[in-house]
Amino acid sequence: MPFAFCLLFPILYSHMITITGKIERRNIGLGAWAFVTDDGVTYEIPKSADRNLLKSGQKATITGKVRDDIMTTAMIGPVLQVESFEIINSD
Repeated sequence: MPFAFCLLFPILYSHMITITGKIERRNIGLGAWAFVTDDGVTYEIPKSADRNLLKSGQKATITGKVRDDIMTTAMIGPVLQVESFEIINSD
């Protein structure tokens, strides 16, 4: 595949992952949503994600794409585009 195609369409090369962890609200700028995995890795969840997921302290399993083509002002970790999720518990 041509290199230029990879530059123009990077989302096609994002990888899908399934991870378990906890949702956190971070007070950075206007605020950011973080997903901290059980292994301690932090991802940023876009504010456009399902409101049922965005509850601080909630544990969940998320399947989504790591978006290597997006940067945010919070810069707390790679952006995780949520495709599906399952709530494990709500604190």
